[in-house]
Amino acid sequence: MTAKKKAKVIAFYLPQFHPIKENDEWWGKGFTEWTNVAKARPLFCGHEQPHIPADLGFYDLRMPQVRQAQADLAKEAGIDGFCYWHYWLGNGKQLLERPLQEVIESKQPDFPFCLGWANHSWLKKLWNSEISPTNSQMLIEQTYSGIEDIDKHFYTMLPAFRDPRYMRINQKLVFLVYEPRLNPYMTLHMDRWQELAQKEGLNGFYFIAQCKRNEELALYRQLPFDALNYDCLYYFFNQSRIRKLLAYILRHPITTSYRSILRKYNTGLIKDGVYPTVYPNWDTTPRRGVIGTVLKHSTPELFKQHVQQIIDATVANAEGDKIIFLKSWNEWAEGNYMEPDIKYGHQYIKALHEALYD
Repeated sequence: MTAKKKAKVIAFYLPQFHPIKENDEWWGKGFTEWTNVAKARPLFCGHEQPHIPADLGFYDLRMPQVRQAQADLAKEAGIDGFCYWHYWLGNGKQLLERPLQEVIESKQPDFPFCLGWANHSWLKKLWNSEISPTNSQMLIEQTYSGIEDIDKHFYTMLPAFRDPRYMRINQKLVFLVYEPRLNPYMTLHMDRWQELAQKEGLNGFYFIAQCKRNEELALYRQLPFDALNYDCLYYFFNQSRIRKLLAYILRHPITTSYRSILRKYNTGLIKDGVYPTVYPNWDTTPRRGVIGTVLKHSTPELFKQHVQQIIDATVANAEGDKIIFLKSWNEWAEGNYMEPDIKYGHQYIKALHEALYD
């Protein structure tokens, strides 16, 4: 008898594993996410760095066999689809769009997906671990210019929205927004896309706002979002300006125990229309050095407990769709990834599968 699955899982997917001309110009020829991953070093006693990939190696997402292998591993874990981070900077400018374009054009792998609009500017401090915490440099700015760009955005992505693999909730296309508060045209954007979807024979959009602060839950409920993604990871760290400066002076990242997730996660906020996020691990020091943040002592066993805790709260409190977001499938330079590494192999994949089906 086949065990019944307790919840659906959508995993965030980073496309930063292939060279682009902008990164070549900013960081040097051939820069990808692997550049920061490979150069990471331990910054305190017991700090596990670098993290080295196992099965897939230091892959390049321009290779279709890599994308197929990722989908196969995700199926093994019980993941229902990838949420590709999508970079639309305004006025038709995209970044890191090639992997998704090739997935759409090739129709492979046969694995569901949706889009998460990472609507933020790119700053040097996000990628350079040597930068001072009080300094940053604009690399490329996220802009919003109104209805013309909103329409261009929709029609550029229309091939993705028409793809039969595109994920739906209540028959509507799932589209997540990373920072809704930054977009002065957010309501116009959503209303206009609903109109254009109807015009193009689509059933419309299921818009999800990502919330990183508890106060955003109330804020985004005032906008026409269908649901909220509760991403409370930053709540576990003391990231005041003074604490960040102290970390820089002492040359020691801000840390907390992975077990703090089990103790502090506010599962009472999980209800209908609020989809929680689970985290296999977290360590931003490959990108940010001593001003990064680190969850210490994550293990597959603790990750399984974390997922079970969130599933139990979701099943108990949400009468509708039982959906959980996973942060992330392959954020190697932030330490949150499910892909096999040389220390744990497939153990995190196994842990997620067991939590979903046991």
